[in-house]
Amino acid sequence: MKTKTLRKNKVNVITLGCAKNIFDSEVMMAQLKANQFEVEHESEKEDAEIVIINTCGFIDNAKEESINTILNWAREKEMGNVHKLYVTGCLSERYKPELEKDIPEVDAFFGTRDLPRLLKTLKADYKHELVGERLLTTPAHYAYFKISEGCDRPCSFCAIPLMRGKHTSTPVNELVEGAKKLAAQGTKELILIAQDLTYYGLDVSKKRELPDLLRRLSDVDGIEWIRLQYAFPSGFPMEILDVMNERKNICKYLDMPLQHATTKMLTAMRRGITREKTDALIQQIREKVPGIALRTTLITGFPGETKEDFEEMKSWVEATRFDRLGVFQYSHEENTHAYGLKDDVPARTKKKRADEIMEIQSQISFELNQQKVGKTYRILVDRVEGDYFVGRTEFDSPEVDNEVLVSKKKHFLRIGDMVDIKIEQAEHYDLFGSPVE
Repeated sequence: MKTKTLRKNKVNVITLGCAKNIFDSEVMMAQLKANQFEVEHESEKEDAEIVIINTCGFIDNAKEESINTILNWAREKEMGNVHKLYVTGCLSERYKPELEKDIPEVDAFFGTRDLPRLLKTLKADYKHELVGERLLTTPAHYAYFKISEGCDRPCSFCAIPLMRGKHTSTPVNELVEGAKKLAAQGTKELILIAQDLTYYGLDVSKKRELPDLLRRLSDVDGIEWIRLQYAFPSGFPMEILDVMNERKNICKYLDMPLQHATTKMLTAMRRGITREKTDALIQQIREKVPGIALRTTLITGFPGETKEDFEEMKSWVEATRFDRLGVFQYSHEENTHAYGLKDDVPARTKKKRADEIMEIQSQISFELNQQKVGKTYRILVDRVEGDYFVGRTEFDSPEVDNEVLVSKKKHFLRIGDMVDIKIEQAEHYDLFGSPVE
């Protein structure tokens, strides 16, 4: 029974998962708008005739969230609150036959590269002239900027190649044009994302072209920060660091998921690197770019991880003192190389180990933040929250890293502005300060 008046040709896009999915949703929304659809992202009005869910299928928690979201909207459809329900993205790419069987309320499922087919289902055209066009779901002053799709890496734990396919670099000129369009709309920060940034160009020219791409993007007027996320350690192109030193608008920030600290576990994970080479790389990076903020991601509970392996990783985290760090608990993913191994670390142990690593990192973050008190940093103002304006330094990415809070009662800042802030107080993950007069 229909309970709402739905707006014809209005689409509500729901995005789950990582920044790469956000990028894909923004491209899809631009295409829908160009085809005369009214489109919103995660609309609170709930008056859309059509809902499209862009899913994540990376690990168990993400898959569960995606399935629950689909089921919730399937119930809305049954109640007449939605006319058409479509599902796209990684979960749909990986489990389409099972999803079609188990959730028949969904009108159609699409994979990660099925945008033209999805549009055709909606009686819309894929408009090639819109390359680089997006409807941003982030604040206008920053944008996730995907430079390639897919991955050729053989990591044993990872299902992403199953969902995203082989590595395909987006042409440089296309990326530069996209950056110019974003800058013209007021975007100041590009957050470069890919399954592996450092592989960029190898599929086309057999050489790593990320340094050249960085120079081209750095030349775009209006782009004040360029941030690098998802760099792979094995075969890391050191010229990136030279470009970082050359160009003031390339943030001294590097997100490089290292996954573990022991050579035994890195070998089992098929990471193509040893503990010794990892340590040498970190040292080289810090020497070449003094003051760089290093973010990494680790996995606890990979098959075969012993107490000794974990204790070595704990000691390594304490000694290496990453600026930013996150932890995943290992998820046993079918059709990955590691699926043939016994998932022998209990779930409680995986969580306990992850919590222990984060407790160590919390203390490291607190100590590093205390060193910032009394210093002045340029911040990009992201939003207003409660009694504060909230921004970030060049050493922080949105959603996952530290933030700088400025009292709304004492000062006025504009969202999207860059402001010099003197740090007056520091907590584990937040800095507090005031504008420099």
